[in-house]
Amino acid sequence: MTRSSVAATSCRGRPMTRLSIRRATRLATLLACACPAVAQAQVPAPEPPDKAKDLAFAHAQVLDAPEVPDAIKVQPGEEVLLRARASGVQIYVCGTGTDGKPEWTLKAPDAELLDEQGAVIGHHSAGPSWQHRDGSAVTGKATAHVDAPDRDSIPWLLIAATSHSGKGVLASVTSVQRINTHGGQPPAPSGCTSSGTGRRVREARVPYRADYYFYVAGAN
Repeated sequence: MTRSSVAATSCRGRPMTRLSIRRATRLATLLACACPAVAQAQVPAPEPPDKAKDLAFAHAQVLDAPEVPDAIKVQPGEEVLLRARASGVQIYVCGTGTDGKPEWTLKAPDAELLDEQGAVIGHHSAGPSWQHRDGSAVTGKATAHVDAPDRDSIPWLLIAATSHSGKGVLASVTSVQRINTHGGQPPAPSGCTSSGTGRRVREARVPYRADYYFYVAGAN
């Protein structure tokens, strides 16, 4: 047997010391920790989701446009973004009509906007305008109306968006429909004056409910 063979045999047969075991364990641990870190460094972090866009997309995929009279239909290509139920009041003030007699004039709506589960998601106020809880808002102008099936309820409306604010759900709304109204009509003209005193009643708050459909321009 040669000297080199004896040396090799002696090396293979030598038991590992505790120091050698600790060094080997430490090296294995370092390699295990380093490999995932290298792999992670090569994968770019995902961009944070745009919650407003995701919500808008989700609504547009599951809501169908309601059946309404032709006069208040939206433009071809517009898609439903959001449906909200309004519950609140129509505020009227007593003024003087063209005939010189007292009459009620609409001042503003004041209503909460509710989702399908009845949770408050926004507010409807003068403008008319709608504010979402995410900070976005849309203001519009009525362009068409039809009488409600119930004569004691305010008309159904088609409203064109005129301005926006914020970057949330309502920031891209193009049209709004008010349908399924209940209540909200002004009191009788005689209600402008208080019985007995003849003084004008300045304001009347009439409860109402309605469904509002918010539309955006379609992808095509």
